[in-house]
Amino acid sequence: MRIIIIGAGEVGYHIAKFLSREEGVEVVVVDTNKEHLRRISEELDIAVVEGEGGSPAVLKESGADKASILLAVTSSDETNMISCLVAKALFNIPRKIARIRNDEYFANKVLLARENLDIDPAINPELESARAILRIIDAPFATDVEEFEGGMIKVIGFRVRGDSMLAGKTLQEFRERVRDKVLIGIIQRENSAIIPSGKDRIEENDIVYLPIHRDHVYRTAALISGALKPVKNIIIVGGGRIGFHVAREMEKKDVTVKIVEKDPERCKFLIKNLRRTVVLIGDGADRGLLDEENISSMDVFAAISNNEELNIMSSLLAKRLGVRKVITVVNRSDYLPLAHSLGIEVVISPRLITASSILRYVRRGEILSLTAIAEDMAEIIEAGVSEKSSFVDRKLKDANIPVSALIGAIIRNGEIIIPGGDDVIRKGDRLVIFALRESIRQIENMLL
Repeated sequence: MRIIIIGAGEVGYHIAKFLSREEGVEVVVVDTNKEHLRRISEELDIAVVEGEGGSPAVLKESGADKASILLAVTSSDETNMISCLVAKALFNIPRKIARIRNDEYFANKVLLARENLDIDPAINPELESARAILRIIDAPFATDVEEFEGGMIKVIGFRVRGDSMLAGKTLQEFRERVRDKVLIGIIQRENSAIIPSGKDRIEENDIVYLPIHRDHVYRTAALISGALKPVKNIIIVGGGRIGFHVAREMEKKDVTVKIVEKDPERCKFLIKNLRRTVVLIGDGADRGLLDEENISSMDVFAAISNNEELNIMSSLLAKRLGVRKVITVVNRSDYLPLAHSLGIEVVISPRLITASSILRYVRRGEILSLTAIAEDMAEIIEAGVSEKSSFVDRKLKDANIPVSALIGAIIRNGEIIIPGGDDVIRKGDRLVIFALRESIRQIENMLL
């Protein structure tokens, strides 16, 4: 299978990096930026072509006549749409996926429809990022929240604190102490990720990921982290697309929302299009402004402007001033470890979210959704079980699942099963699977 990626920036790089591990996949990356192409060529050993993604000659050179998928992920919506149009009209590439940020384009179903641009799907980075932030706000103890089966299952990642009942215990000891059936799918410890067994011990500062029914989030949180206060007050630094989406959704709840935005023109837009949000013109890293707005009483501080340095600095200030939950948007991948090392627990990367959203459409088997977690060391896969799958009618303990993978949940007829070794997988089930990188190929083969 040949996949052409238009755009060698952060999104294109991460998609190319993931796909470079796939057997039987030819990847070609197209861009006008020589430095970006050099990075991909040298680090990933992937074919690159210099030129415009919408050029028929460039696409032909990239092997578009033999391509199965075109991924248009440049920073320009127009370039991405033109690339998809040329791929359809001249080369009949079966599937076109595009990164589209402009809400007017993204919401225009006629424009994106099969008879026109034939983009399926369009991915909006700001909207995907806003959804990720909203999920975390709804689970205040979490550092990461992913949803599966239409939101019925939440996989929640959270940092283990010293006073947690998890700290210092093996999984087997923890299970013996709780009546609820709780399964830990991944343990992230510093620069490694572990698929745990019963003898593995959970340490303070580990980040653990576990699947939870959406109705049991607060009950599970109380069990492992103590009682939670619902979010009532939130301050957002940055009134761009992400900030606007978050504020608009939070207005629908009984939450007081304030946005700090530097640009007066953007403030006018926010005032016009938001109903209850308080819009403040100013600098999100201005301690005087934050003190005036009673920052210490805020339940959530979300630094989600387009300025990464501002986001990091204002987040550190908010933590110092006593905000319970701090969320930070960082686009540059080399800034992610820095943000974590400074003690910022919840870091959102729109570019990585976009890459992860796109990748689910190029996996094999009945992959329904796919999310990279634990700083890209692992994935959570939601997949259907076909009659040909090697999982069918086998107990989990007999299914030859690789040691670096774990079935976290089985969904059957609307019921969620947190499985044990004697549970049997049936045709038509849906699975939530935790997998380290080295086992993903094997899991895909088992689903075919």
